[in-house]
Order: sequence, then C-alpha cells, then structure tokens
Amino acid sequence: MSGDGVTTSRSRSKAGAGLKVERVWTTEGVHPYEEVTWERRDVVMTNWRDGSVNFEQRGVEFPESWSVNAANIVTTKYFRGAVGTPEREWSLKQLIDRVVTTYRAAGEEYGYFASPADAEVFAHELTWMLLHQVFSFNSPVWFNVGTPSPQQVSACFILAVDDSMDSILDWYKEEGLIFKGGSGSGVNLSRIRSSKELLSSGGTASGPVSFMRGADASAGTIKSGGATRRAAKMVILDVDHPDIEEFVVTKAREEDKIRALRDAGFDMDLGGADIVSVQYQNANNSVRVSDEFMAAVENGGSFDLRGRLDGAVIETIDAKQLFRTISQAAWECADPGLQYDDTINDWHTCPETGRITASNPCSEYLHLDNSSCNLASLNLMKFLRADGNFEVEKFVRSVELVITAMDISICFADFPTEKIGETTRAYRQLGIGYANLGALLMASGLPYDSEQGRSVAAAITSLMTGTAYRRSAELAGIVGPYDGYARNAEPHKRVMRKHAAANDAIKPAGTVATAIQREATKQWTLGNKVGDKNGWRNSQASVLAPTGTIGLMMDCDTTGVEPDLALVKFKKLVGGGSMQIVNQTVPRALRSLGYPEEQVEAIVEHIADHGHVVDAPGLKPEHYPVFDCAMGERSIAPMGHVRMMAAVQPFISGAISKTVNMPEQATVEDVEKIYFEGWKLGLKALAIYRDNCKVGQPLSVAKPNKTAAPTEAPAEVEKVVEKVVEYRPVRKRLPKKRPSQTVSFSVGGAEGYLTASSYPDDGLGEVFLKMSKQGSTLAGVMDAFSVAISIGLQYGVPLETYVSKFTNMRFEPAGMTDDPDVRMAASVMDYIFRRLALDFLPYERRAELGIFTAMERAAQLRAEAEAEASGADLTAMAASAPVEARPEEPKTGPVAQPAQETADVAAAKPAPSVGSSTELLEAVIGKAADAPLCFTCGTKMRPAGSCYVCEGCGSTSGCS
Repeated sequence: MSGDGVTTSRSRSKAGAGLKVERVWTTEGVHPYEEVTWERRDVVMTNWRDGSVNFEQRGVEFPESWSVNAANIVTTKYFRGAVGTPEREWSLKQLIDRVVTTYRAAGEEYGYFASPADAEVFAHELTWMLLHQVFSFNSPVWFNVGTPSPQQVSACFILAVDDSMDSILDWYKEEGLIFKGGSGSGVNLSRIRSSKELLSSGGTASGPVSFMRGADASAGTIKSGGATRRAAKMVILDVDHPDIEEFVVTKAREEDKIRALRDAGFDMDLGGADIVSVQYQNANNSVRVSDEFMAAVENGGSFDLRGRLDGAVIETIDAKQLFRTISQAAWECADPGLQYDDTINDWHTCPETGRITASNPCSEYLHLDNSSCNLASLNLMKFLRADGNFEVEKFVRSVELVITAMDISICFADFPTEKIGETTRAYRQLGIGYANLGALLMASGLPYDSEQGRSVAAAITSLMTGTAYRRSAELAGIVGPYDGYARNAEPHKRVMRKHAAANDAIKPAGTVATAIQREATKQWTLGNKVGDKNGWRNSQASVLAPTGTIGLMMDCDTTGVEPDLALVKFKKLVGGGSMQIVNQTVPRALRSLGYPEEQVEAIVEHIADHGHVVDAPGLKPEHYPVFDCAMGERSIAPMGHVRMMAAVQPFISGAISKTVNMPEQATVEDVEKIYFEGWKLGLKALAIYRDNCKVGQPLSVAKPNKTAAPTEAPAEVEKVVEKVVEYRPVRKRLPKKRPSQTVSFSVGGAEGYLTASSYPDDGLGEVFLKMSKQGSTLAGVMDAFSVAISIGLQYGVPLETYVSKFTNMRFEPAGMTDDPDVRMAASVMDYIFRRLALDFLPYERRAELGIFTAMERAAQLRAEAEAEASGADLTAMAASAPVEARPEEPKTGPVAQPAQETADVAAAKPAPSVGSSTELLEAVIGKAADAPLCFTCGTKMRPAGSCYVCEGCGSTSGCS
C-alpha cells in the first residue's frame, strides 16, 4: 500500500501546476543567515547538584539573540555526530540546512513546487522561521532528517491489539521499537476478552490488566537500558469492558503499595532504587467513556458491561458508583484520565475506514489504529505586534508554509512498522499546533481565565486549523488527496462544516479577536469550497501538543495551551551562572494596560521580591487576574483550565495535551465535577492531577520533609535520627579586634543605626541595632534580637537563611527609606536584612533572593527595554549588564565557617539551592512542587502539557 500511495502522489503531481511560493519573512537577494549576528559559545552541561559534567562541546555557533537554554538544548539534543569528531555538527546553520535541504529536495521530487525558484523561496522562508524561532518541527525531525538513520519524522503513534496471543506479543515488540526510537505510543486493550470470559479451551481468560504487567515491565526495562527519558505510553480501556473496575483501581492500589514500602524504609521516589518493584508505573491510563455511560451517571441509572466475544451482558452496574470509583482513583493517584468516545468519533474524518479507539501518550493525537502523526508548533509571541495587534496575514502565510513542509515529510519518512507506514502514507495525519498562548494573553493584558482570553485563543486556533485545511485542499489539487479520502469524502466534508460552524459561533471580545475571527471565517469558507472540488491532502491537520523540548528551543515562556507557570523565572546567563528575573511578558502586559514606566518598574520590583502581584504598588486589583499563573499566590482555578480547553477544542482536529492541576485539598466530588464538565463542554480527553497525590514525586532538596517521624521505624532509620540529634555545632567567636561598619538608616521616619562586624578572614559574625533611647522597651528588644542573630551567625547559620526569613516581613514602621539601594521597606527587619545582603552576600546569591542594588536594577531594566526594541534575547543582554553595573564586591563576604562545622551543618540540613524555574517557584511560595527530577541532569522539571520538561537539558518525561 505504501508503494501505491507514493506512485499515486507522483502521478497526480504531473497534472497539477505546483505551488507558487511568495516571500513572507525573507528579503530577495539576502540569505536569512546574513541577517543575524552569529557568535561562538561553549556548551558545558553539568549536574547542578554535584557539579559533574554531563556534556561538553566548545565553539558552537548560534545567533546572538538565542538564549543559553535554547543553544544548550539544540547542541545536546539535536546536533548529530560523535562529540570530538569532525563529523559532529557545531553550528545551527548545519542543523537547519540538514533539515531544510531534505524537505526542499523531497518537495521538488514529488512535484510540490511550480519551479526551482519557488522551491528556493520555500527553503529560505523555512530557514528564516526556524532561525528566528517562529516555529519548530517536533524532535524526531531534528534527530533523524538528513542523517544516515531512518528518516522517522513522527512523534506520536497509535497501535492496535486484538484478542490473540500473537497480536499481544506483536504489541510488546512494536511498542519496544517505538520506545527505542525515543517516541511514545498508545493502545486500547478493549478487544482482549475479560477475566470473566472463557477461552476456547474451556479455561478462564487472563484479561487485559494481566497483559499490562508484561508491557509495563518491557517499557521500564527499555527505559533503564539507556533511553534518555522515560518510556511514554498510554493504555486505554472502554467503560463497558467487564474488567473496567479492576483497570480503574490498578494504579491506585499500587500507590497504596508504594506508601507501605516507603513507610518500611524503601526508596520509593520517582527513579528510586526500589520503585521498579511496583507495577503499572510506566503508562498513563485512561477510560474511554461513552455518552450512554455519562447520561447514566447524570440520571443515576444502571450500565451494562459486555463480553468481548459476543457483546452479551456480563454484568450490570450502577453508573454513578463506577464514576465515583474512577474519580476516587484519579484523586488518589491521578489515573485514570477520561477520553470521551462519542465526541471523539463525532469529529472523525475517516469513520468509513475505522473508529478512533486510542490516542498517543499525551492524548493530543487521536486517529486510526496503527498510525502516526508528525507535529510542528508555531511560537505565537512572534506574531504579537508592539501595539498589541496580531499579525494575521503573516500568521496565515506561516501556517501555509509549515503545513506544506509537514506534508512533504510524509513522502520521504520512514516508520517503525510497515502497518504504521501504510496507514500514515494513506491518511497523511499532521499535527500543526502552537506554543506561548499563555504569554500572548498576558502580554496583551488579557486574563487567561476570561471570556476575552478564551475568545482570542479560540479565534487563533480556528484561524490556524482553517488555514491548514485550506492549504491541504490546495495541495490535493496539486499532488492529490489522501488515498483514503474517496471512501471518506462525505464524513470528511461533514467535519469541515462542523469546524466552520463552530467558528461562526465564536463571540469575539475586542478588536484583536474580531480581526482574527474574521480572517478565520474567510479561511474556512475558501478551504471548504476548494475541498469540495479537490478533496483534502490530509485526514487530520492540527493538535495541541505539550511542546516541551521544542518550546525551550524556541525560547517560549509558556508551553502549548498552558498559562504561565509563575511570574519569576530562573534564567541562565551567557557568561555562566544564572539569575532570577521577572518574566518578559509582565512589563509588556503592564504597558499594554496603560501603566507609566515608573509604576511598571515598581510593580516589577515587587514581583521580583514576592513572586506575585498582590499588593504591588499602584497595580489596580481589577488587573490582578491578568497575572494569574498555573502555580503560586494567585493560581488559576481548575475550571479555568477546563474552560480554556473547551474554547479551543472545536478548532483542533485531534485533541489537547493538558493536565488540569487541582489543589491538594480538592475532594473526590471536585474531580467528579471536572470530569463531568469536560464531557458537557465537548472535550475529547481530560486528565487531572491533585497536588501531592503521588508518593513517587521527589521533593526539592531545598524542602526538607517536615513530617514527624513514625513512632515505629526500622532500626536503620533510628540510627540516622540518633546521629542528627547528637550533632552539636561549634561556636566560632570573633576576635577582640574585628573590622566593622556602621550604617545610619531611616524607615518610615523611624531612625536607627546598624553596626555589622565581620571575621578577619571575611564573613559576617555580629550585628548590633540601635533604635530609640537606652532603657526603652524597643531598645531592649533590639539588643536581645541583635545578640540572638549574632550568636546564630557564630554558630554557622548562613546569612542568606536569615535574609530569606526576615525580608518581606511586614509591620510598622514601614515605607520610604533614605537608602538609594532599598527605597521601600516593609518593616525595619525587611530593611536591615536587605542591607546586610547587599553588603555581605555575593551577587549570585543575592540574585537568587531577588535583592539588587539600584545600579543593578537599572541595568536589568535597560536590558529589557533594549531586548524589546531589538528583538534580542533578554537573557543574553542581562548576562553582561548586571556584571557591568555590579559594584566592587565588599571586602567582607559570606559567612565563613570551619570546614568540619560546615560539613556538619550540611549533613544536618541541606542548604537551599535553585536549579530551575520550578525550584525558584518553590523558594518563592515556600511549598514543594510535584515534579520529577530530570534523569539526565538532576534539575527539577516543569510541567509541559500532560508531561514534564527539563529546562536544564531539554529532556522530557515522554513528549517530544
């Protein structure tokens, strides 16, 4: 079939005129590489916890505007060839050329272009967009295209399993091949007869859950056998399967086992030595629910479970009780998610070929069994103009170019199995999507959870998919429709009309949404008109993927359809080191809302200090929702995430990779409501995660476990506790004669003096505060406080610990100070420890705490302004600016401690440290986040759709 598909495409291409490609981003006569400034960098990746070097390549070449993270990820993940050999790629030019040249050659070979000149313009446009981070292909394209390896371009796979041992063993094999290639797959096991049915030999069947054990073990073995990330897989079971209850509680029961083993002293953290003994941990589980079942839940009716062989009723159950069991299990361990079967198949373009029964691991790709999907994502922030308008025309033209390239890739692509290759070549499923939606909405001054925000998101999504299908119809006129189109023509047209009708139902709020929706209407009207004549080249056009690694490659602040994670970010610097910054979108949003520059500066400084906008000086409370994030002080409510998914779902061919995060105190009833509303609102798939519901989620080292030790613990644990109790720190007194400095200060009109003494070998060791008259209560309290702090410093308590505890403490007197570096103080304590930090802590440590001098803050603001004006990356500019503005390091430094004492303190309580935005957020909000540690570099990962991505090295927990 694959051969016939290629022959058909070639023969049809002779009848078409070929595409005329016009320039959108490029300038005639100027190669895209000539428009940017290039620089050489050294990429050295270390495990930030122990300093070991994981990767090193020096002298790599990237545009000056690319951030350190983006360059590091591309170098480590996508450059091909052995490090240290001449064959190793060293420049972004080589990587882009390797991919774009292959796409251009295939486009010319298969008759996509009207002339060689059009092919050249196409190549230049793709190059420009990739170079300037306007879009990115999914990771397998960068891994494989243009290399001697098989040209695998798809990231998402769906397999099929029948009720036979041969089919089940084929499933194990095919899944293993996909895992080996770094991709993930999904499968529906509902065809396998239940454990309540008989075999032909007369015995009882094992049931699908038992076969899941073997597949889970296989996935775990392949993962631990050298893969750079966990095996990603999805297992689905229909709600009317007789083994559905066993399937539902499978992972919840294992979670109970994990707790019991943990309490017995075993290492049950994610990646721990003993977690491998627990089953079913390598897959996401989902229940495929029908409208019939959900209606029975709504009406309190019964529901039949049916045999797989003859459809006979095996058991009749209470629908509400099963729904409660599903929700209870999800509340306990986040599994299972739900997939809404009738909604999925109502939007299916190819029902004459077969039903949609399964999805990929992240649930965004939903199509035929034994098929795959090629993904690419656009960076929405590249289309937001300075005046707040959206570049509608450039967006349309960019979608045309990207969808054309994606379709070309199927012509030359290789696939892990022949069955998948045949289906993909015959139905040509594509998955164009986007990233940075959350950043776009915030920068536009629109709350994520608002009618205005949802209308903009819906309009953009409709425009993207409408344009993609219009170009697909045009390609069908040149190189022919997909091979399965003829038998599915009527249902395909019906789904196109459904999309167009949903577009007409958008109620745009604001001029931007109105302009986008108006263009989307044109695209759907034209596309359906052309499609009625030509058919369509692709049975599927769009999905919303997690955009984990490629989102970092494009320097996106937010991934997929997600809101911003938090308002502060951990940023790596070009010259080495890192710093805390407020997200670039925040000052842009404030300017969009009309705030003058003085207020923008004050609000940004408040966010840098507190991590949120509550009580920010001059910020109107009605604007707080604009800055709501996924985590933190003002986090978006779970239903806000569901409503956003519902707004964009009608304009997606597939579905949306997204997990709805719920607070730890959420109830089972809350989970039920989310799952039920997802069905009512027309979602295709939905998964939830309740904070701290899983044991196998390691806490940050900065967050020691405060839970009291159990009364009965193993002997080994008792010994460890005993050692900690016996530890006694040693006091290091200051000499009789020691260097000191005195600073006079005024906070809210209250005056005082701060005297700080240090050890001769540097390091603060004594603090005295003088306020009010001698003999007064305030003077006595200050004397006692000074003695307590001084003794603590001499016993080895780090100054940064005091700074983190006492800064932002609020009480009177408070307000303006006479210190140019600390203009406002929330209290005398707030001022004192900010001043001590500025005088005694190095810049890198202060940056983590968000404490800067006036010169350093001014340099950062200048860097932001220059970055916005020139389009350069903030990180690269901020790397040098603060250093230039940094005053000479004070003669006194951080607290010095004896070597033995330092080791003892470290053993008793690890020092807080930050290696990613998630850990920075933990430090700001004082609460550990449920996120796994990266298996490659050890940093804490951040959410990306329904998966996690590492900001340090780009590794993901299963999504490309």
